[in-house]
Amino acid sequence: MKDKSAKASEMGFLDHLEELRWRILKSLFSVVLFAILSFVFSDFFIDLLIVPSRHLNPDMTIQVLRVQGMLTLKLWVAFAMGIVFSIPVIGYQFWAFVTPGLYKSEKRWAPWLVISVTIFFLLGALFAYFVIVPFALKFLIGLGTPEVHKNISINYYAKFVMQLIIAAGLIFQMPVLSFILTKMGLITPVLLKKYWRYAVIAILVLAAFITPPDPVSMIMMGIPLLFLYEFSVFVSKLALKSSGENQDEESPAG
Repeated sequence: MKDKSAKASEMGFLDHLEELRWRILKSLFSVVLFAILSFVFSDFFIDLLIVPSRHLNPDMTIQVLRVQGMLTLKLWVAFAMGIVFSIPVIGYQFWAFVTPGLYKSEKRWAPWLVISVTIFFLLGALFAYFVIVPFALKFLIGLGTPEVHKNISINYYAKFVMQLIIAAGLIFQMPVLSFILTKMGLITPVLLKKYWRYAVIAILVLAAFITPPDPVSMIMMGIPLLFLYEFSVFVSKLALKSSGENQDEESPAG
């Protein structure tokens, strides 16, 4: 028989709120610290963002349209990178907050979940950087005519690229989310397969909301989402196997 942590039963509501406050503060401190460090190397990160725009046909010129444009860009990039680098810390703080209320057998998944969140975010970011962004730029810039010069604001361009990268990193968390929800008993592989049609519609709507407002980015983000959904079904099966449960048993949520 599984025993819950004694710490969870001893802590009152206000104690939980106090611990949550400290977990949030530690996460914010991590974001601020990494943002400051990223600001020092902001030129390097900006150069990385510009790389996908090179060798386009027709050429695209990136320019600063405001006096404070570069300062705004450096601050925005530093803050975004602060969040990216803090993902393992945020994941750990979240897990540390919920761990006291978990069974002992569930706590052993903590390190693997933090590692998985980081790895899947990196996979999503790399997929966006090397596949989605170059394809979207090539297609969208190629729609113009030779008479129209492609002069793009560096602030708008950086926001476009970073939005795709961060969105892809978050979308690639779907298998991790599937594992967690299966462990909590909220979903099963049977449930995921049964409602796959609704999932496809939800995936396309999600892709439309988290990507820049153009159909190319939405479609390019929607395609990996479909594959990730299928992989999430497989992950859900693994989660059930590790719990020693019947894979065909319906979840109470179903």
